Amino acid sequence: MAEQTEIRTPGRAAEPPAASAKPDSAVIRDALGVGVAVGLSGFAFGVTSAGAGLGLLQTCALSLLVFTGASQLALVGALAAGGNPLTAAAAALFLGARNAFYGLRLSAVLGYRATVKPFAAHWVIDETSAVTLAQPDRRTARLGFTVTGLTLYVLWNLTTLFGALGAGALGDTDAWGLDAAGPAVFLALLAPKLRTTVERLTAGLAMVLVMVTLPLLPTGVPVLISALAAPAVLLAQGRWERTRKADGTERPGTDPDGTGPPPTPDGAAQIRRTTGEDRA
Repeated sequence: MAEQTEIRTPGRAAEPPAASAKPDSAVIRDALGVGVAVGLSGFAFGVTSAGAGLGLLQTCALSLLVFTGASQLALVGALAAGGNPLTAAAAALFLGARNAFYGLRLSAVLGYRATVKPFAAHWVIDETSAVTLAQPDRRTARLGFTVTGLTLYVLWNLTTLFGALGAGALGDTDAWGLDAAGPAVFLALLAPKLRTTVERLTAGLAMVLVMVTLPLLPTGVPVLISALAAPAVLLAQGRWERTRKADGTERPGTDPDGTGPPPTPDGAAQIRRTTGEDRA
């Protein structure tokens, strides 16, 4: 086909297509799917907590008042391994601190009044954040946040109760291999979130730090040491990018971070030749 020439003038970027409204039924379906899938894993927490020596009321109080999933599993896992309660609590607190950063982002997205924010903050976790940020507008974001949070909170607490009650009937949880249930659930939640090379390197380095320090340090401390993986990887990434810029080895056709096309200089027209098939 004959070639056609398309001239793009800087400063007049093509307007992105308007986001189509997402049906409420689709939002509710996605939110229920996430809430049910993750909420059922509260059974593993209940069993693990009871196996660590926590009573029924203590186990249920953790799910009702803390409600952070991975942090709860880290706490009871450290206690089950004989760790110091203060060290176990510190590890759990460190893991739960990520929810504060989720809250900063969700506050602008959801736009709740000041009187509602303290109650909504209790539901700010990985799953509610993911569902909320996937929505195209504020109304569906609020719907996704509410349905996910309510479903997950109710199911997590119910399955925690059933797990704690059932742990007594199971007897020795180590004999059933249920002492590994908590870490397995945590890995299942974490693995799909490692999408970039930096995230995978950070997780890998954290795992190495835990494995190396586990025989040497008290229980719970290796988890805190593994947090050094994040700044270490980010520091290495920054040095590598500065070295690449200094050597002039950046790949052509990418911006400085290597993720997209280079910016077009102001005042210069960008000419792109396309065929009729490309335009179609």
